[in-house]
Amino acid sequence: MTSQTQDRARLLELIRELAVVRGRVTLSSGQEADYYIDLRRITLHHEAAPLVGRVMLALLDEAGIGAEAVGGLTMGADPVGTAMLHEAGRQGRVLDAFVVRKAQKSYGMGRQVEGPAVQGRPVVVLEDTSTTGGSALTAVEGVRQAGGEVQAVAVIVDRDTGAAERIEAEAGVRYLYAFGKDELGLD
Repeated sequence: MTSQTQDRARLLELIRELAVVRGRVTLSSGQEADYYIDLRRITLHHEAAPLVGRVMLALLDEAGIGAEAVGGLTMGADPVGTAMLHEAGRQGRVLDAFVVRKAQKSYGMGRQVEGPAVQGRPVVVLEDTSTTGGSALTAVEGVRQAGGEVQAVAVIVDRDTGAAERIEAEAGVRYLYAFGKDELGLD
């Protein structure tokens, strides 16, 4: 078994164990579900966060996506981007991370995208998971307004609730995910 296969298997095990919460919940989209995938329990976990970085970098590599920076709408994307930044550094690769605010600041430099500049650079918008694609689309818009060249949207877990189709149709970029809800036993 390759280390990449081992990383995926262990991350999936940790997601199933730590992040899947069963019970009726209202999602950020307003939709109701019988389970909640709390990926902050993964992206902020001592063992899982490095796995997130490795698995998400491998996802981009396998898809042939070259990015100079990764990030997305704060809060869900922040630890994903940070994990990828650290893993890239560990591998001797150059990858910056950025954070997208929900709205442009009205003070200071008035930026919506924080961190190293994305202007003229190929970037990937991240999210931990997506239901409707709304957060990722907000991030794509903010990054494009800042001059970033969005190559794809990538998430750890796809809930299979229409986010992929909406993002591909509205943003015109590929939608990638590391795990589908079927892999989590959530059919």
